[in-house]
Amino acid sequence: MKFGKKEYINWYKIMLLQRRFEEKVAQLYGQQKIKGFCHLYIGQEAITSGMVSAIKKGDKVITAYRDHGHALSMGVSANAVMAELFGKASGCTGGKGGSMHMFSKAHNFVGGHGIVGAQIPLGAGLAFAEKYNNTSNVSLTFFGDGAARQGALHEAFNMAMLWKLPVVFICENNEYAMGTSVARTSNLLEIYKIGLAYDMPSYQVDGMRCEAVHEAIYNACEYAREGKGPVFLEIKTYRYRGHSMSDPASYRTRNEVADYKEKDPLETTKASILEKKYATELELDLIEEGIINEVDASVVFAENADYPEARDLFKDVYVENDYPYITD
Repeated sequence: MKFGKKEYINWYKIMLLQRRFEEKVAQLYGQQKIKGFCHLYIGQEAITSGMVSAIKKGDKVITAYRDHGHALSMGVSANAVMAELFGKASGCTGGKGGSMHMFSKAHNFVGGHGIVGAQIPLGAGLAFAEKYNNTSNVSLTFFGDGAARQGALHEAFNMAMLWKLPVVFICENNEYAMGTSVARTSNLLEIYKIGLAYDMPSYQVDGMRCEAVHEAIYNACEYAREGKGPVFLEIKTYRYRGHSMSDPASYRTRNEVADYKEKDPLETTKASILEKKYATELELDLIEEGIINEVDASVVFAENADYPEARDLFKDVYVENDYPYITD
């Protein structure tokens, strides 16, 4: 595929928003303004940025609890994501989901799920609904390398192939399930090969390059849209921080992290933009200044927002009684 100025600038903007947002979140967490579990996406931004340029308007995205980047890339505002992290009512999940449970129906972002691997069958269910309703939409179902060992994955893979569901399963393989490397938990290091057991088209993708991610996801979505069934992509990536904010990541060497930082998608994309003369250093500096201002404004918004009312505790938990045959 050939990519021009529009794609590169958009990738850079989306990645930069995610990076600066997550860096700010880390700072706020250290100040105890954000509490609870918190998993940062720093280093993996090329995946969501390449994804969002490859999909179509009605496509649905579902993922695990490292979800801030997915929400932002799908168009959820920095204000709504930051307010959710602060537990405020104006957050994208009403302040009741927090870091691990971002959600926005308006942006076709279906979460944010805290149970490891639970979103995999849910993603297949989303695809079943699209097929049942005879749409051309695709479900993009993200999970980590640790979740690839969950039994639910195999059930979902089998059913998706049996019913030819329009789902693209995407394993974001950052090489560590929490603090344990793939090599210590699986005799199969090339995770994409799991899909081959189901005759599912399965591929390994360079997740440090937006170009490779876009091409792989675009082709997979078109295949699924044509009614041919699911595709499995193992997208190789790397997180520069620990598994969560409480993880010092002492199980990795400095050299390993340094090697991956040489492939930092934000820096390589910036270098490509400058090399292709799509923008000048000054223009990129202005883009960054605008994004930093957007992130800073989201903090002010979140700090000044109201907490949810106590009366809303059970809202969105139980369905209202709209059925005449159900009695009190």
